[in-house]
Amino acid sequence: TYTVHPLLEQGSPEWLELRRGRITGSRFKDARDRTAKGQPSAKCSLYAMDVARERCGGKAGEKFQNAAMRFGTEQEPLARVAYEQATGNVVFEVGFITDDAGLFGLSPDGLIDDDGVLEIKTMVSSDTLFRAVVEGDISEYIDQINGYLWLLDRQWVDLVLWAPDLADLGLAMKVIRIERDEAAIEALEADLLQFLAMVRSSEQRLRWAAVDHKTEPMLGAA
Repeated sequence: TYTVHPLLEQGSPEWLELRRGRITGSRFKDARDRTAKGQPSAKCSLYAMDVARERCGGKAGEKFQNAAMRFGTEQEPLARVAYEQATGNVVFEVGFITDDAGLFGLSPDGLIDDDGVLEIKTMVSSDTLFRAVVEGDISEYIDQINGYLWLLDRQWVDLVLWAPDLADLGLAMKVIRIERDEAAIEALEADLLQFLAMVRSSEQRLRWAAVDHKTEPMLGAA
């Protein structure tokens, strides 16, 4: 089961606080990132340390929101309306969603009936456009999508690839439905639980460093 929190402005202090110390869906791919030898990559390890720092009350380095990211956020409601008009599906907007243990968090772009999820990706950069729309490679989004199906116990996700500047070409919106894949979801869950163990180990190291610091003799003490 899970908890749906009220809608908050993205980037607001309340929004950031709700996400603090939780492993979020947009970073599931980073949490699973491995080297060629199957070991956690530098990106994976850094994310584990970031989450551990937040769990200890700290603040991980802020991610800069550039113009392209802001454009994607601004386009989301337009893409949602276009999706509803094209499919006839009614999308229910929701706030940040957390599992009952408070370990993981998700920000879907909407829920549909009892079984569906909407995820919108604005094709801001041309390399993303060609990879996803032209070549059909949506691997960049699969971990996040399977995370929705796992934690929300839903059956499908409609992935909307949104490129409004290509409306004259008929490519303003491409909808791809991803059905529930139990094997993929089980693999995701196993990897995320392994990542959670990394987070807890990093958190323990940080807390032990605090204990050691408190017990160190003061410089210059007799």
